[in-house]
Amino acid sequence: MSRPIALLLPGQGSQHAGMATGLYRTHPVFTAAMDEVFAAMGEEGARLRADWLARQPAVALDHVTRAQPLLFAIDYALGQVVFDWGLRPETLLGHSIGELAGATLAGVFGLGDAARLVLDRMHRLADGPPGGMLAVAARQEDVTPFLDGDVVIGAVNAPRQIVLAGPYPALALVEKSLLAQDFTCRRVPSLSPFHSPALAPATEGAAEVIATLPVSPPRITLYSCYTAAPLTYEDVADANYWARHPVAMIRFWPALDALLAERDAVLVEAGPGQGLSQLARRHPAVRAGRSAVVSLLPGRPGPPDRDRSALATAAKSLGVEGLTGL
Repeated sequence: MSRPIALLLPGQGSQHAGMATGLYRTHPVFTAAMDEVFAAMGEEGARLRADWLARQPAVALDHVTRAQPLLFAIDYALGQVVFDWGLRPETLLGHSIGELAGATLAGVFGLGDAARLVLDRMHRLADGPPGGMLAVAARQEDVTPFLDGDVVIGAVNAPRQIVLAGPYPALALVEKSLLAQDFTCRRVPSLSPFHSPALAPATEGAAEVIATLPVSPPRITLYSCYTAAPLTYEDVADANYWARHPVAMIRFWPALDALLAERDAVLVEAGPGQGLSQLARRHPAVRAGRSAVVSLLPGRPGPPDRDRSALATAAKSLGVEGLTGL
């Protein structure tokens, strides 16, 4: 391929019932990678796997103890599928927990250490205040007058697509005010106020745990969705950088803009849904045809064979030949 590949790895809000289960036990590489993650998570991994595959999970998939580790696992496993195809992405850009999957694919963390970080994070955040996230079709300056100290801009996903985050009932009150002014709003599937100061108390002590984990320089350029720049070894070696993730604002669009300013690319979304693909298609480089977007999974939930069909279609778009297990 003439253009380099950049993997986009989605995070909180992209999860849904049955996500990627159509590839489990049918695609060998994906299955092995998922089992590797579950094994690294020990007893919690077994419970996680059971809820992922269950028609009626014991713990809701939107709960932090399910959404976060499952998104990490699926993003990581799909990255391994791309590697197995013989494709070597030049760049990785993860959204929220997707950045940790990217860091693992880039060799910053070993899988066992990354699993420890994910488990520590989810247990801490499970004790945080209830809350949520709200996608709003607006600019930052449009919604600022509606915000209070508890509700903040948690993510800038596109020039007119932001996500608010905060505890309840404050977030619900802001939503009511925005709807009254004819803003288009949509609840993001989340039971926690990710990327807001409300979670700061729950993250206390996380840096001390992360500081015990060995890190290596990224083997693949890893863009930060927090700083909107490539991560250096000094960045990834800073335990506070990773500990702040649940509280810090996501800057996905500035990061994507910086990535595509370097050179045009084929943006491959490796995770549930097509949310990041939809955002990326708004970028001028994609609209002009200089860059392209490919999604590995379907845009909405469906029967298991839809996962396999979407992956096969994506492989064909990427010029991969001689596939098995699809």
